[in-house]
Amino acid sequence: MNKTISKAALIAVLGCAASVSAQPTSNEGHLYDTRGNVVMSGSGLCWKTTRWTPAMAIAECDPDLLKKAAPAAPLAAPMPKPAPAPAPAAKSKACDFTATLASDETFGFNKATLTAQAKAKLDKDVVAKLGSCGKVSLILVTGHTDRLGSSQYNQKLSEKRAEAVKAYLVGKGANASVMETMGAGKTQPAQGVPKCSDKLSRKKLIECLAPNRRVSIEVKGLAK
Repeated sequence: MNKTISKAALIAVLGCAASVSAQPTSNEGHLYDTRGNVVMSGSGLCWKTTRWTPAMAIAECDPDLLKKAAPAAPLAAPMPKPAPAPAPAAKSKACDFTATLASDETFGFNKATLTAQAKAKLDKDVVAKLGSCGKVSLILVTGHTDRLGSSQYNQKLSEKRAEAVKAYLVGKGANASVMETMGAGKTQPAQGVPKCSDKLSRKKLIECLAPNRRVSIEVKGLAK
């Protein structure tokens, strides 16, 4: 431990002022010799005056009381660069189209058999286009008839025509699971064609009504 002595005792210990005398210093808590060095005992302890307080601590005598230098604050890690914004997802283009077996690719009167001309039309306007679609969600095939005959008969005939087209397309690789067929019978006459008078001969009337004997194909899907 450091030793603390009174002023009177200090004079007795030091003896003659000429040999060792306290020098006036700004720190009166410790005793200094004539050279300005802190006076220490034989065991290396500093002599303190009665005025000493912990505030007078010095490095030679009171290293434990001195505030240790605060460690340098660690350098802040650099802020990470913000991740680049994700590129907007490209919108898939629709692969929707329609095709119709019209007047020049008609079914024969009272027939549900595809003509060679009708097959060529399907190959060009449906099969080829399906090949450019990445995913097809619906192929709707609708059969139609002319107005001759009963509603019940024409309904069944229109359904057979739709099924004939479906069978052909499936044979060309179309997905049967997304195909739907329906018959409209004679309820939806073709638009934009001349009206056919019932006064025509039966042969002329059948020829005039040919555009109504048709099948329409509607495709919904996404492009590749």
